[in-house]
Amino acid sequence: MDVTRTRATALAGLLAGAGATHFAVPGIFDAMIPDALPGTARTWTIGSGALELSVGAAVLVPATRRWGALAAAALFVGVLPGNVKMALDARRSDSPAYRTGTLLRLPLQAPLIVWAWRVYRDA
Repeated sequence: MDVTRTRATALAGLLAGAGATHFAVPGIFDAMIPDALPGTARTWTIGSGALELSVGAAVLVPATRRWGALAAAALFVGVLPGNVKMALDARRSDSPAYRTGTLLRLPLQAPLIVWAWRVYRDA
Protein backbone atom coordinates (compact mmCIF):
# COMPACT_ATOMS: atom_id res chain seq x y z
CA MET A 1 0.00 0.00 0.00
CA ASP A 2 1.46 3.36 -0.96
CA VAL A 3 1.91 6.23 1.50
CA THR A 4 -0.93 8.29 0.04
CA ARG A 5 -3.43 5.46 0.36
CA THR A 6 -2.18 4.55 3.82
CA ARG A 7 -2.51 8.15 4.98
CA ALA A 8 -6.04 8.39 3.53
CA THR A 9 -7.13 5.04 4.98
CA ALA A 10 -5.86 5.99 8.44
CA LEU A 11 -7.65 9.36 8.27
CA ALA A 12 -10.86 7.63 7.18
CA GLY A 13 -10.50 5.22 10.11
CA LEU A 14 -9.99 8.05 12.58
CA LEU A 15 -13.08 9.86 11.29
CA ALA A 16 -15.18 6.69 11.30
CA GLY A 17 -14.11 5.85 14.84
CA ALA A 18 -14.84 9.35 16.08
CA GLY A 19 -18.19 9.39 14.28
CA ALA A 20 -19.23 6.04 15.74
CA THR A 21 -18.25 7.23 19.23
CA HIS A 22 -20.76 10.09 18.88
CA PHE A 23 -23.51 7.46 18.74
CA ALA A 24 -22.03 5.08 21.32
CA VAL A 25 -21.37 7.65 24.08
CA PRO A 26 -23.08 10.88 23.01
CA GLY A 27 -22.97 12.50 26.46
CA ILE A 28 -19.23 13.13 26.11
CA PHE A 29 -19.86 15.15 22.97
CA ASP A 30 -23.02 16.86 24.23
CA ALA A 31 -20.86 18.60 26.84
CA MET A 32 -18.65 20.06 24.11
CA ILE A 33 -21.43 21.80 22.20
CA PRO A 34 -21.20 25.59 22.63
CA ASP A 35 -24.34 27.07 24.20
CA ALA A 36 -24.57 29.69 21.45
CA LEU A 37 -25.56 27.10 18.85
CA PRO A 38 -29.31 26.77 18.19
CA GLY A 39 -31.11 23.54 18.98
CA THR A 40 -30.15 20.83 21.40
CA ALA A 41 -26.65 19.59 22.13
CA ARG A 42 -27.76 16.03 21.28
CA THR A 43 -28.89 17.12 17.81
CA TRP A 44 -25.45 18.63 17.18
CA THR A 45 -23.76 15.52 18.57
CA ILE A 46 -25.70 13.15 16.33
CA GLY A 47 -25.32 15.45 13.31
CA SER A 48 -21.59 15.84 13.76
CA GLY A 49 -21.21 12.09 14.26
CA ALA A 50 -23.07 11.44 11.01
CA LEU A 51 -20.92 14.06 9.30
CA GLU A 52 -17.72 12.41 10.54
CA LEU A 53 -18.90 9.03 9.28
CA SER A 54 -19.80 10.53 5.89
CA VAL A 55 -16.54 12.41 5.55
CA GLY A 56 -14.61 9.30 6.57
CA ALA A 57 -16.37 7.31 3.85
CA ALA A 58 -15.62 10.04 1.31
CA VAL A 59 -11.92 9.99 2.25
CA LEU A 60 -11.80 6.21 1.93
CA VAL A 61 -13.17 6.11 -1.64
CA PRO A 62 -10.57 7.23 -4.21
CA ALA A 63 -13.17 8.93 -6.41
CA THR A 64 -14.31 11.20 -3.55
CA ARG A 65 -11.07 11.33 -1.56
CA ARG A 66 -10.07 14.86 -2.56
CA TRP A 67 -13.46 16.33 -1.62
CA GLY A 68 -13.60 14.22 1.53
CA ALA A 69 -10.15 15.32 2.70
CA LEU A 70 -11.03 18.97 2.20
CA ALA A 71 -14.23 18.40 4.18
CA ALA A 72 -12.17 16.69 6.90
CA ALA A 73 -9.87 19.71 7.18
CA ALA A 74 -12.90 21.99 7.48
CA LEU A 75 -14.44 19.66 10.05
CA PHE A 76 -11.29 19.76 12.19
CA VAL A 77 -11.38 23.55 12.09
CA GLY A 78 -15.10 23.52 12.87
CA VAL A 79 -14.82 21.42 16.03
CA LEU A 80 -12.14 23.65 17.55
CA PRO A 81 -14.70 25.86 19.39
CA GLY A 82 -16.07 22.71 21.06
CA ASN A 83 -12.59 21.70 22.15
CA VAL A 84 -11.99 25.19 23.56
CA LYS A 85 -15.31 25.02 25.44
CA MET A 86 -14.38 21.64 26.86
CA ALA A 87 -11.00 22.95 28.07
CA LEU A 88 -12.61 26.00 29.66
CA ASP A 89 -15.29 23.88 31.35
CA ALA A 90 -12.64 21.46 32.61
CA ARG A 91 -11.15 24.16 34.81
CA ARG A 92 -13.96 23.32 37.27
CA SER A 93 -13.06 19.62 37.30
CA ASP A 94 -11.43 17.96 40.30
CA SER A 95 -9.46 15.69 37.96
CA PRO A 96 -6.02 16.98 36.98
CA ALA A 97 -5.85 14.29 34.28
CA TYR A 98 -9.12 15.49 32.71
CA ARG A 99 -8.02 19.13 32.81
CA THR A 100 -4.70 18.22 31.22
CA GLY A 101 -6.34 16.04 28.59
CA THR A 102 -8.69 18.77 27.46
CA LEU A 103 -5.78 21.19 27.12
CA LEU A 104 -3.72 18.69 25.15
CA ARG A 105 -6.58 18.26 22.67
CA LEU A 106 -6.33 21.87 21.54
CA PRO A 107 -2.95 21.73 19.76
CA LEU A 108 -3.89 18.32 18.32
CA GLN A 109 -6.22 20.05 15.87
CA ALA A 110 -3.28 21.52 13.93
CA PRO A 111 -1.71 18.19 12.91
CA LEU A 112 -5.16 16.81 12.09
CA ILE A 113 -5.78 19.72 9.73
CA VAL A 114 -2.34 19.24 8.15
CA TRP A 115 -3.00 15.50 7.77
CA ALA A 116 -6.31 16.13 6.00
CA TRP A 117 -4.70 18.79 3.80
CA ARG A 118 -1.96 16.36 2.73
CA VAL A 119 -4.56 13.76 1.78
CA TYR A 120 -6.40 16.48 -0.17
CA ARG A 121 -3.22 17.62 -1.90
CA ASP A 122 -2.13 14.09 -2.83
CA ALA A 123 -5.54 12.79 -3.95
